[in-house]
Amino acid sequence: MSRIVLKAILGLLMRVLYRPKVEGAEHIPGTGPVILAGNHTTFIDSLFVSLIVKRQVYFIGKNEYVTGKGFKGRLMAWFFSSSGMVPVDRDGGNGGVAALMTGRRILDEGKVFGIYPEGTRSPDGRLYRGRTGIARLTLMTGAPVVPFAMIGTEKVQPSGKGIPRIAKVTVRFGDALDFSRYEGMDRDRYVLRAVTDEVMSEVMRLSGQEYVDVYATKAKAA
Repeated sequence: MSRIVLKAILGLLMRVLYRPKVEGAEHIPGTGPVILAGNHTTFIDSLFVSLIVKRQVYFIGKNEYVTGKGFKGRLMAWFFSSSGMVPVDRDGGNGGVAALMTGRRILDEGKVFGIYPEGTRSPDGRLYRGRTGIARLTLMTGAPVVPFAMIGTEKVQPSGKGIPRIAKVTVRFGDALDFSRYEGMDRDRYVLRAVTDEVMSEVMRLSGQEYVDVYATKAKAA
């Protein structure tokens, strides 16, 4: 019910202010597990995807988003939970494993799991090397991967800016990718890299971004 209320209010506001252009939404299966894998340039990406896709989309988010105190903390917890965020403590040494297992649980339940293979927001608008968690998920669960591209959201909420701006936004979905040919090979690092690179190649094609073959976290540290 909370998601319906949130989607009705914010969805109307989004359509009036941004009039997002949605392409290829028909590629998302109406039932069963599916992984949505896309580029990530700004914090607001997940909100646009959650409001545009008819099915509930679940994303991993920082645990701190839902543990705040007081009225503001409760309001934030309601907002993020209603928008499909699943809190995970990613700061510990097992943060990556916890996120992976949470994604697997969501897919095993036949739901839609959204993931950004870059692992973090792009520091400069370019598309960075994907991490192989996306490959592990599709090979462990058999869920198809639907690549997508967020175009223009970096203008809605530029890095370091808190208040969203009005800008043209396009969300473009590609054909579903089936990796069943690699069934049982989720521990082969060459297969994991090949699957991940294929997904990122499709995201690059959809987004038109320049590709950088290094991890975004390494680029940020540099």
